[in-house]
Amino acid sequence: MNARELLKQLNSQLKNDSTELDAQIILAHTLGHPRTWLLAHLDTPLTVPQIAVTTQAFDEYQAGTPLPYIIGHWDFFGLEFDITKDVLIPRPETELLVEKAITWLQASPERRTVADIGTGSGVIAVSIAMHMPDARILATDISYAALQVAKHNAQKFHVHHQIDFVECDLLPHSSFTLHPSSFDLICANLPYIPTETLQQLPIYGREPTLALDGGADGLDLYRRLFKFAPDWLAPHGMLLLEIEASLGVQALSLAYDSLSDVTIHLHQDLAGNDRLLEIMFI
Repeated sequence: MNARELLKQLNSQLKNDSTELDAQIILAHTLGHPRTWLLAHLDTPLTVPQIAVTTQAFDEYQAGTPLPYIIGHWDFFGLEFDITKDVLIPRPETELLVEKAITWLQASPERRTVADIGTGSGVIAVSIAMHMPDARILATDISYAALQVAKHNAQKFHVHHQIDFVECDLLPHSSFTLHPSSFDLICANLPYIPTETLQQLPIYGREPTLALDGGADGLDLYRRLFKFAPDWLAPHGMLLLEIEASLGVQALSLAYDSLSDVTIHLHQDLAGNDRLLEIMFI
C-alpha cells in the first residue's frame, strides 16, 4: 500500500469535523516529513508498521483526541512548540498577549524582568525570550508535568539560560530568592473558563481541566493574583492578563475594584472578542 491508497482508506472513514487535511497531517507526521512533502510523494510505498501507526493515530483522533496531541507539536507565534496532554494546546488568541509584552519591553530598554504565571507549555515565556534576548524570565506552574514540557521547549529554542522554572501556585512564597518588586512585567494566561461552562464544552476531558477551570465565575485565580501581584511588580510595572471572551466587563470591574493607582485597557483579539487586560501601575 502506498500513501495515496492509505489516505483514500482513511478519508472513507471521516466523521465529525475531521477533514482530509487532518488525515494528511497524521500520515505526514508518521513519515517524519512535512505535509507538502507527502502531497508531492503520494506514491511512496508504506511499511506495515507505518500503516499501523498511522491507522492507530487516526482512530485516536476520530475518537476525540485533539490533533495537536496526536502529532505532539503545534505552531504558536511562528514557532513549533512540542506539547503533551499535560498542557493546553497553544491558541492564536494568546499571541495578542505576547505581542503586547514584546512591544512594551522593546519600548522600555531598562525593563527586562518578566514573570509568566501558569506557563503551561512555555509558549509565552519562550516567545518573549526569543524576541528579547536580554530579558530575564521566571516561569511558574502548579503542574510539575507542565513545567517539564516548558523546560523542554526552552531548551529546544536555546533560551533556557534566560528562564527560571519554578513549581508553585501562581508566584513563589516569600522564602524564594526573589523579593518583592522583582518584576517589570507579569504575564498570566490562567484558567478562566467558568466551571459550569467548561463542562459543556467539547474540550472538557480532552485538555487538562487544571489549566481550564477558573471557578464558578471564571475569575477565581485572577482575584487571588490581584491581592499580591502589586507587591511583586517594580514601580510603574505592568500586568498582562488573558481573559475569557465573555468576561471582559466582569474582569475589568474586578481589576478596578481590586487595584488602585492603575490605568486599565481592555483589548480585543482578531475575532473582536474581549481577550486581554493591560494594567499599568501609575
